[in-house]
Amino acid sequence: MKARIKFRKYGALRFIGHLDVMRYFQKVMRRAEIPIAFTGGFSPHMIMSFASPLGIGLESDGEYLDIELTEPIKSNEAVRRMNEAGVEGIEILSFLQIAEEKKMTGMTILAAADYLVTPKADLCSSKLFPVNWQDTFSSFMKQDEIRVMKQTKRSEREVDLRPLIYHWECRGDSVFVRTAAGSTENLKPDLIIDTFLKYAGWLSPARESLTAASFTFRRLEMYAETGRDGKKELVTLESFGGEMN
Repeated sequence: MKARIKFRKYGALRFIGHLDVMRYFQKVMRRAEIPIAFTGGFSPHMIMSFASPLGIGLESDGEYLDIELTEPIKSNEAVRRMNEAGVEGIEILSFLQIAEEKKMTGMTILAAADYLVTPKADLCSSKLFPVNWQDTFSSFMKQDEIRVMKQTKRSEREVDLRPLIYHWECRGDSVFVRTAAGSTENLKPDLIIDTFLKYAGWLSPARESLTAASFTFRRLEMYAETGRDGKKELVTLESFGGEMN
């Protein structure tokens, strides 16, 4: 039996890395007495996989962790136990049963993610950053192509970012972007912002403090692709699960 856990990560815990998040959940599973399955062999470990590791410093309202269970547990009971066993900074939002197939894990089916990008307070008050920056961002996004050299683990190649940005809009003082995510194509929002700053000409020596680090990034949700015949249709990873009663 497999389950999908949705959680949010916020506050001070946004600064812990992915390995620490894994260790955190291993401890929470034990303290909450969740009947999680272990691998066999001489060094057994909990069977769990994250849909997509979250970068250090990012907050999120939609993180996903898939686990394997040895026996059923009520969804509301699992959520309650895990939140009571945890600490402020990570909150369990749902605990749902999912299909048994390996091809349906969050890591495998992940296709897109939502982000909210906001200038930090000190940037907004800086003379280096124009108040109407969203107008420039709109012009940036209206380009037919957004070409940039993208660094991978093995090489560097030129890519067009525009097809990897499925949707965008201005929201208050922020911008919202829905980007490609997963093992096939993956676009991080900080690359979009760094490319935007270069487009705007705001990376001159006088403005060297303007980088993606001058913004906050919040992941809002993650999606799988269910469209057919070339038609894109995205559904949340949470929608693949059902309550255990």
